[in-house]
Amino acid sequence: MNFCKKTTIVLAFALLSVNICFAREGNDLRTLFLNNQARICGINIRNFNSKDLNGNEIIDQNEESGNFINAIERLDELKELGINTLHLLPITPVGKLKALGTAGSVYAIAGFDEINEQLIDRSSDLPPKEQAKKFIDECHKRNIRVIIDLPSCGSYDLYLKRPELFIKDNKNISIVPTDWTDVRLLNTGNNTKLNEDLMNEHKKFVDMVIELGANGIRADVATIKPSNFWIELIKYARSKDSEFMFLAEASDSWREPPSQYAEFTPYDKLLEAGFDGYYGSFFNLKDWNAQDLIEHIKFNKRILSSFTDKKSAIMSFTTHDELSPVLIHGENFSVMIAWLEAVLPFNPYIIDGFQTGDDYIYPWANAKAENTQTDDETYFVHRGQLDIFNFSRKPQGKSKIILENLKKAYKFRIDNEELITNGEIIPLKTKNEKVFAFIINGETEKLIVIGNLDFQNSTEKMIFKTNLNKITKFDIIHGDDNIKLSHKKLNTSLKAGEVKIIKVKG
Repeated sequence: MNFCKKTTIVLAFALLSVNICFAREGNDLRTLFLNNQARICGINIRNFNSKDLNGNEIIDQNEESGNFINAIERLDELKELGINTLHLLPITPVGKLKALGTAGSVYAIAGFDEINEQLIDRSSDLPPKEQAKKFIDECHKRNIRVIIDLPSCGSYDLYLKRPELFIKDNKNISIVPTDWTDVRLLNTGNNTKLNEDLMNEHKKFVDMVIELGANGIRADVATIKPSNFWIELIKYARSKDSEFMFLAEASDSWREPPSQYAEFTPYDKLLEAGFDGYYGSFFNLKDWNAQDLIEHIKFNKRILSSFTDKKSAIMSFTTHDELSPVLIHGENFSVMIAWLEAVLPFNPYIIDGFQTGDDYIYPWANAKAENTQTDDETYFVHRGQLDIFNFSRKPQGKSKIILENLKKAYKFRIDNEELITNGEIIPLKTKNEKVFAFIINGETEKLIVIGNLDFQNSTEKMIFKTNLNKITKFDIIHGDDNIKLSHKKLNTSLKAGEVKIIKVKG
């Protein structure tokens, strides 16, 4: 081999190496997330800033539904709240056949590299993708990153158009996964042989997301695709941007696929495949005793630290798949969630409407619709969950208490990020199974966190052994001030559903 040929080959490898390590200018989301510094809010553009002029909570034909352009109006509100990352529920076209709701579920994907026409401002001269780019650019101007949802299944419309992308049973019929009646199961192949047609469609999706300027992807029900599928797709995305983040909708409590025909890749194998994070099963807090919470915190820290590469999780106390916290245990439950998100060493996550206590109860729910864009003539909804099926009002509750607590909690987290993300968590013993207590131990400062998971009954005076070396000063950050604290013990009582945060110096 002559020198020129050798030089060419070396140069080619060097260029390839540069490409793999390249991070797009301004994208730092992966690093932010892995350091537990992403404060994420999930939004559905279709209702995020919809204009319900007559107050009937549905967007009638003469009203303006949520779109990329009017969504810009709410960005300062989220920035002020402390949000630095948006999770956009799917923005791809939706199916209209065998649909749920009058607009169709945003998760019934009908195409991988186009923008859902329902999200477009018709009065704008900008083409659809340029409108999405403008929204994302406005997010970036406010130091807000954007991840875009990748749906896990295809719509019936897509099945009719591209049947080769779907699994079929022995009667050549497409597969409906569990009760997701408006979608069909995609044929990813398996770890031995992947479906390249479907892989190419997913690569088109990645290309579109990067073209729009977004910072990462949240993979819907990531567990139903084989690990090698994700390895190839993540490698493809990272070759274009090393800071491109992948969040898997998967949790340790998920143990089986939604169909016998589906693959199942558990959360730990997804992390091995290249995902940066997953859903900690914090949505189970509503059913937990204190020890369950403590054990789950310890479990997540242990799992995440077991990987050679850095990994993290989101605190999924509230998502679009979960019942509104105010319907479960009232306003106090949302306040408790806000403060747990502030002090636990994972990435905070809320769904739009949580900050004001929206119960997502719609007066027209499941009634016959006057107009529809699909073959469903009813306003289908999941009670108590953010609407993803219709043109509905923007998420907006009436609780100023939740809003102010979330603002205060997120500010506290930002101001104490080093202690919260790197401090050692030390559980405190309690005889009440509903009362959790732990210390976050830093070098010069500590946090004491105490909460009552009984939302009906208060506690009598309780004594916790703290075993602190010394205390020079302590501040009650949140909760009543009926606290007596020394380096040996803490004496207090708790109201129903109350959480207390105490900062200790010394």
